[in-house]
Amino acid sequence: MTGVPRPTVYWGLDSSWIGMVQFGAHAMNGTEDGVLHHTMSSKSEKKYWYNGVEVGEVVQVATIAGYYGIPTILVTGDEAVCRETKHFLGDACVSVAVKKGIAREAAILYPFEETRKALYEGARKAMEAIPECIPFTMDTPVKGKMQYLQWDSEASEPKFLTKEAVFNDPRNILNF
Repeated sequence: MTGVPRPTVYWGLDSSWIGMVQFGAHAMNGTEDGVLHHTMSSKSEKKYWYNGVEVGEVVQVATIAGYYGIPTILVTGDEAVCRETKHFLGDACVSVAVKKGIAREAAILYPFEETRKALYEGARKAMEAIPECIPFTMDTPVKGKMQYLQWDSEASEPKFLTKEAVFNDPRNILNF
């Protein structure tokens, strides 16, 4: 699904799905070698913690899918997001790196033919791995914290603000 407005970020997810694919994912905000690293917004420099653990969009998406019993089976992006995927989702979830980040806005892209083959092979492996992939879940209630940069036209420097919330339903972890 693309475009706005849409009913919710993950409209259409239900237990009929057999797997979630995150194609072109980015590493969480603050990842030095993550190309275009951000979590929900690069403009406001958002960072999220759930139950005391900082996470990025890969985990946010996996958590919402996991609520419905949907395992994340494949994540593609740069080397940094692939590390993040393995760290949080484990080895059963296939990750395919298509570039190596050297700065927030700079990357070394892998050759096209090599990337095409890696994506094809990754998708094939992901389909085979579905039985081993476990839906990602968080213990509820989820204690959430979001930190973001606020630009105030009257202030000479932006400031970080923090919001906290408790979520009984993991589908709402983005609603601060």
